[in-house]
Amino acid sequence: MAQGILFSRTHLKVGDRICCAVSGGADSTALLLLVHEANSAARNALGVGLAAVHIHHGLRGAEADADEAFVRQLCERLAVPLEVRRVDTAARAAAGETIEEAARNLRYEVFRELIATGRADSVLTAHTLDDQAETVLMKLLRGAWTEGLGGISPVLEVPRGRIVRPLLGSRRAEIEAYLRDCGQAWRTDSSNVDEAFTRNRLRHTLLPMLREENPAIDRTLANLAEIARDEEARWEGELARLLPQVLLPGKPVRGGGRSNSTAPGAAAVAIELDRLRAMDPALRRRVLRAAARGLGARLGFDETARLLALAGIEPMATVPSKPGALLELGGGLVAERTLRELRLSRSA
Repeated sequence: MAQGILFSRTHLKVGDRICCAVSGGADSTALLLLVHEANSAARNALGVGLAAVHIHHGLRGAEADADEAFVRQLCERLAVPLEVRRVDTAARAAAGETIEEAARNLRYEVFRELIATGRADSVLTAHTLDDQAETVLMKLLRGAWTEGLGGISPVLEVPRGRIVRPLLGSRRAEIEAYLRDCGQAWRTDSSNVDEAFTRNRLRHTLLPMLREENPAIDRTLANLAEIARDEEARWEGELARLLPQVLLPGKPVRGGGRSNSTAPGAAAVAIELDRLRAMDPALRRRVLRAAARGLGARLGFDETARLLALAGIEPMATVPSKPGALLELGGGLVAERTLRELRLSRSA
């Protein structure tokens, strides 16, 4: 294995069908070479079936065509089967996504399809520690909760398989040094320097400034992501145990019991105010956000604070807290304060 590069085998098993996502850039080119090298080793070989996939996004014209040709030549030289997919990123973006979102969503649709159809047990992507740092910083600037600060997970479980990032502990500079040592060229995507894209502004402007204050900022942000993922895993277990005890379905009815709405797509849940008040602040927020998520809605920090104000726990001048008060939140979520409960409902 290349000196200085951390290549994780943790989620790779002997006999797996592995598909490397290869764009032709330095990171994915190195990923394919490293997996091929590890799979061909005389001792301690990976023992996997190796293939590759290249996704042509229909952007950048002749440059993207040259990327595809480069990946084809690389795979032919390594005798690695290659599948090329062409997607219409511009059309997807025209439907309401940014170009970045559309490209990512289309890629992951292809990855999931390869796994769902049995052509791969795992799809490997070449995300690096630098990508992790950029992602965490982007999430932080957008006001993410801890689940967002977890950034890029080393493994993403999907039906019938997984998407794995074995280079997540390696720096981009280490990967490029490895390729130079190998005498292996790579492609450079011209859009990676276009600062119209948020990630590029962070990569080329903000992170260099932060490195002047903390030369290890990339590692610091990656460490934060690992801590956040572990915290989330811990909380998910706690909430799975607690929520069935504190969340009540629908509304109380005379004579005891509770009833749910029979309207198609309607859903409701409630929590007793006394139980909510007895919780510490961190748990209150977690319970309310989990309740909303169970109804198909997501709460931001401000919306969660408004819910707590409706419950009379965190006073807010703009939010009433008397029984009978209603609060409309994003995603069609409606909150109602009663004498004893805080109720959440949402219609599809």
